[in-house]
Amino acid sequence: CGGLGIEQHIDAELVIPDKELTLRKGAIAPWAKSSSPYYVQTLQALGKFYKFTLDTKWKDLPKKTQNALLFGSGDDEIKFSYEDGVRAYDTKKPFEGVITNIERRYRETESEWAREELGKYFADVPCAACNGYRLKPEALCVKIGGKHIGEISELSVKRAGEWFESVPEMLNTQQNEIATRVGTEILRKGCNAVDAAVAVGFALAVTLPRAGNVGGGGYMVVHMADDGDRPAQTIAIDYYGQAARATTPDLLLDDKGKFDGRKGMSMKGVAIPGTVAGLWEAHRRFGKLKWAALVEPAIALASKGVILSDDEAQATAARKEVMSRNAAAMAAYFKRNGTPYRAGELFRQPDLAWTLGQIARRGPDGFYRGPVAERIAASMKAGGGIIDLQDLADYRAIVSEPVWSDYRGYRIAFMPPTSSGVSVAEAMNILENFPVGDLGWGSAAGLHLLAETLKITASDRRLVGGGPDWRTPVKGLVSKAYAAERAKLIRADGVLTAATMPDGNPYPFESADTTHYSVADAEGNAVSNTYTLSASYGAHVVADGTGVLLNNSLGNLAWGDRAKEGSATLPVPGKRVGSTITPLIVFRDGRPWVVTGTPGGGYIVATMVQMLSNVIDHRLNIAEAGQRPRLNQGGGDAPLELESGFSPDLADLLQAKGHKVKPSNTMGSTQSIMVEGDRFLGAADTRRPDALAAGVR
Repeated sequence: CGGLGIEQHIDAELVIPDKELTLRKGAIAPWAKSSSPYYVQTLQALGKFYKFTLDTKWKDLPKKTQNALLFGSGDDEIKFSYEDGVRAYDTKKPFEGVITNIERRYRETESEWAREELGKYFADVPCAACNGYRLKPEALCVKIGGKHIGEISELSVKRAGEWFESVPEMLNTQQNEIATRVGTEILRKGCNAVDAAVAVGFALAVTLPRAGNVGGGGYMVVHMADDGDRPAQTIAIDYYGQAARATTPDLLLDDKGKFDGRKGMSMKGVAIPGTVAGLWEAHRRFGKLKWAALVEPAIALASKGVILSDDEAQATAARKEVMSRNAAAMAAYFKRNGTPYRAGELFRQPDLAWTLGQIARRGPDGFYRGPVAERIAASMKAGGGIIDLQDLADYRAIVSEPVWSDYRGYRIAFMPPTSSGVSVAEAMNILENFPVGDLGWGSAAGLHLLAETLKITASDRRLVGGGPDWRTPVKGLVSKAYAAERAKLIRADGVLTAATMPDGNPYPFESADTTHYSVADAEGNAVSNTYTLSASYGAHVVADGTGVLLNNSLGNLAWGDRAKEGSATLPVPGKRVGSTITPLIVFRDGRPWVVTGTPGGGYIVATMVQMLSNVIDHRLNIAEAGQRPRLNQGGGDAPLELESGFSPDLADLLQAKGHKVKPSNTMGSTQSIMVEGDRFLGAADTRRPDALAAGVR
């Protein structure tokens, strides 16, 4: 601070457990203790990046802060946490004790004034990865007065390094800060990565409703280390949507035989949800904590409410027109007068809390059978949908071996079809035929190679589909020999077009809004999970009385004219719906090294290919690998899309090779973990607001 060293201005011991900065030993609000501008400046600067609670005596708090803590409580008794337990505070009998729950009061109060006052003690903005000096753990950094500590004085760096915890022993990273902290608390209890993944999955359904869900589906890759009693194993859990028994080829078509987007955004477009079955399957096999305890944090969030971030409030408000077609959706996500909730307001979901309570008590039967299932089926019938009680009761998650491949010596576990893991594996196998690292990151030659590779894999995706009527030629698509043949199509001085791109034939090479989160723990276990409602907010419909937003995943199948292009994704009864989703785990020396995945729809495959190439070919750290600009290339004559951040010269160079270059919005949002020995390095992609990587020591 001002070159003097922050140790001179904070009478406290500083620790970072899970990115929460806790000031101890009498540290109190600067305006209550000191008028030193350095002290105030230091605390305010730290507050931009870290949440912190103030462990101080009630009598030492400013009167304004006391009033803010008490404001809007609705009773005369408030329970505060103490170092030695929980006691009741009677407003008429002041006490001396240590207040540790300022953040809870901040989130629970409906008073904007009280939140503003209490908000002075912490900030909701996580520290973004940057090029400044990084304290331990290395994913964290701190600015003082606009400068990095490393730019101020070596003394400050040394002292600050002593204050921070050195290495987190577990890590979870995801698109929503509140859910990240739920996962962190589960890990802190000594539970494993699967426990945290389950708790986060349910919490995201509350805190990130446009993608987190119980009414959607997804894919999970799980690695469990050898624990002495059970050998190490890696499995893939497919819990994506499935077509109901009554599905017909014309279900989502209009009178002219074209796909009807309005029908897709209705009860008709809903696939049988798989999230509850998938999370249950992971927990049944590997969980340590009781199931109900993992659902409980989500129940509390739904019933007590969450303070909406700017991003979440804006995203929901933008969907009002579509949601207005469904009364239950309007009741669940908008105020009684039809207006949207604003950022900073408390948003409660009592119906969803009830549904989660059923799931907590009865496991998957709490969703697929009984009162919740009955309400879903009734809403389906009323809205013209086709899912019935039998469809729900029959749904099962599919557990299988991952698709294994390797890239330059790194073993990678990909999700099998109907995920697009085989497409990413094929792309990496094609790239392996070229000296990608020597071309340099961001070079015209390197981007040209990536684009042409993605064109080929986009063409071959026509062969990726699900049962019961289709078998994807997985071994052929991930064959090194097949990739070598496809790599021969790439020329350094020209581009492939729809007219010059031959269809690949992998069969001769055969032998007999979405969100992602990653979790890794100290035992060597890791979970890479991506799940979705398909579109942001899915079909924009809610099953009446459940609070459950339902997916629109049936739209992923081949309807109308698309059905003529191939038979891998035809809409038939029981069809497992396909997706571009592809969570994965990279292994080094038999242990998880990189755990990653991303949302992004059609951008997912390209994002994951570049993420792998960035860490393996270009040897970038996990934060930099996720932050570098990205490209996307569809099949045929689709344009080459470039995020901002590339050199402006590249567009001309790529166009000279024949590419149709087009600027793009951001692509994906990788949530990643890299394990280096006993160090856990996390990176939450800043392309989506509210993301957070948090470690537990």
